[in-house]
Amino acid sequence: MNTSTLPILGQLSALGDETRARLLSLLEGGELTVSELCAVLQLPQPTVSRHLRTLSEAGWVTSRADGRNRHYRIADSLDAASQELWGLVREGLDEEPVRARDRERARVVLRERRRRSAEFFAMAADRWDDLRLDLYGRSADLLPLYGLLDRSWDVGDLGTGTGALAERIAPYVRSVVAVDRSGPMLQAAEARLAGLGNVEVRLGDLEALPIRDGTLDLVILSLVLHFVADPATALAEASRVLRPTGRVLVVEPRGHERGAEYAESMGHVWAGFDPDAMAAWMVDAGFEDANVRPVPPDLQASGPSLFLATGSKARARAPSR
Repeated sequence: MNTSTLPILGQLSALGDETRARLLSLLEGGELTVSELCAVLQLPQPTVSRHLRTLSEAGWVTSRADGRNRHYRIADSLDAASQELWGLVREGLDEEPVRARDRERARVVLRERRRRSAEFFAMAADRWDDLRLDLYGRSADLLPLYGLLDRSWDVGDLGTGTGALAERIAPYVRSVVAVDRSGPMLQAAEARLAGLGNVEVRLGDLEALPIRDGTLDLVILSLVLHFVADPATALAEASRVLRPTGRVLVVEPRGHERGAEYAESMGHVWAGFDPDAMAAWMVDAGFEDANVRPVPPDLQASGPSLFLATGSKARARAPSR
């Protein structure tokens, strides 16, 4: 191919070279590293790097670093004129036999990339959970669920304890009100949450929340109702502080046989709950769509199995005529 085949190459210094046109065409299909581009074009690394630098300086390609590799792709910010000019160049390039060879070799390169990835996972499958734990921590698996929270929400963490849950959800919502009746627990929570400007810690009972009516979008009662003498009243209070579109989320132990032991050692008032009874309490408290589901047991946990209950605040009914 020569520049007379593609007159536009004579007008654009950055694209006035067949190799650079081939590079741009390859990068239009997705990110590739320098070594992958060398394998496709069958050119030495200094040559490919020099042409990539020209394309980058002219704004045709962008790159990102990933360890020792740099990944290149066609720029997303090309203006309409540049896109039109590139369309003309690409149209002429597609007629050249070298383009078909480039595509074939690019497919092989991408297959090799997938093969290396598959080999890694085949070797790592038996230790993948430990690798993820080491790399990302115990909460990594929960991160997608935090994405279900809305940045505009005001959330109540009722029975916050030392504030661990409030700390986790605070970055994903507008505000968190963390309530607990234990002064020492709240001191620990205040120390943990000190750097978070959208969390407020309040002393109070769940049966008489220090929160105004209709000011929260989500209320969370996680492993706390079994410490409360009157869970039904606590649920009614949760309904009171929710906005009309608000929701409640409850996590509690299922009924178990260790009530006396836990009452003595940890101050439990209830030996877990019957899920059907919890659903009935939620309806009586003003929630609809009450949904109670068992949580799969954690084989490493020594305590009772849990259930998860959710519901939305019941809509006010229009008065009958």
